[in-house]
Amino acid sequence: MAPQELSNGINGSSKPSLMKAVRFHGKGDLRLENIPEPHVGPSQVKLKPAWVGICGTDLHEYLGGPNLCPTTPHPITREKVPVTFGHELSGVVEEVGEGVNDLRPGDRVCVQPIIYDGTCGACEAGLVNCCYSNGFIGLSGWGGGFSEHMVIPRDAVYKLPDNVSLEVGALIEPLAVGWHAVKIAQLPPPPTAITALILGGGPIGLSMIQSLRAHSPNHTIIVSEPSPRRAELAASFGATHVLSPLTTNIPATVRKLSPGGWGAHVAFDCAGVQAGLDAAVESVRAEGKIVNVAIWEKPPRIDANSLCFKERTYMGVATYRKGDFAAVIDAVSQGLITPEAMISKRVEGLEGVLDGGFKSLIEERDRLVKVLIRANDVGE
Repeated sequence: MAPQELSNGINGSSKPSLMKAVRFHGKGDLRLENIPEPHVGPSQVKLKPAWVGICGTDLHEYLGGPNLCPTTPHPITREKVPVTFGHELSGVVEEVGEGVNDLRPGDRVCVQPIIYDGTCGACEAGLVNCCYSNGFIGLSGWGGGFSEHMVIPRDAVYKLPDNVSLEVGALIEPLAVGWHAVKIAQLPPPPTAITALILGGGPIGLSMIQSLRAHSPNHTIIVSEPSPRRAELAASFGATHVLSPLTTNIPATVRKLSPGGWGAHVAFDCAGVQAGLDAAVESVRAEGKIVNVAIWEKPPRIDANSLCFKERTYMGVATYRKGDFAAVIDAVSQGLITPEAMISKRVEGLEGVLDGGFKSLIEERDRLVKVLIRANDVGE
């Protein structure tokens, strides 16, 4: 059996128990349905989801997909749309399968949703986030957080310390994206200070700020963000300067704000728009790095000469690797990251996922950052 092979089969009953789940059927089509309740197997954990965040990827799938959600059987899960949504989540352990000895019912946890085969070259190299057959719990099958119950591999479950709430537990996933991007950029260790530019002040951009600050308090962090509300949050989370790309020449201003006027050492593109990428490239100094964190709706245009003539590096980030979740949880527990202010709205119940969650984010995207859904009342 491959490390993440999973069977969410039901028991032998001819009339299986049913549960509620929010299922994605296609563009603009989310439905609250009754589906069979999964049963735990060996090396698996059954959870009752608590708080679940709506990710930008979820919005992209709803507005224009399916893109990442499989329309033919996924090579690992063997599932295709409709699939249960929700990959940013916390929950409470309900039951553990044979071979799981380090978790017990009642434990408070969060979920690292990467699905990987464990056998390809990337996985053998420890790069499970780059698995050649990869997918995500809550997008590619194996259930999702917008449900009454879910069953996932033990390796996907991380226990939360007592001083980390279930609400914050649902933020560990986007925080881990920022944490991993900082690691990939291979910044110099403290006390060396660098100038970093972040394009976009949404959930991932705010996660980038917090991860940079947790790694070093000395960095100059410049954020490009047009939304006044998100700009305020960027400043509150530790951005040194927040600029509006609508009124500011970003490359020229970044150069003025950097030592010697040479530009940023690194730019993290968390926006995924052409104008932002162009600004990022021109804002970075010679031998600087542009780190792509965003998922693009359309392929971008890259001016290779702008990279070559200044020996700049353009690199991608694929979510997070093993170890990143544990590091973020530890940083939150120690108070190095305090992300509660990212939560803009809380919605009670699976019935509110569409109107209170997705539609609110679409209609109020400039005002809302992270919307959390309470999938189940677990007593916290």
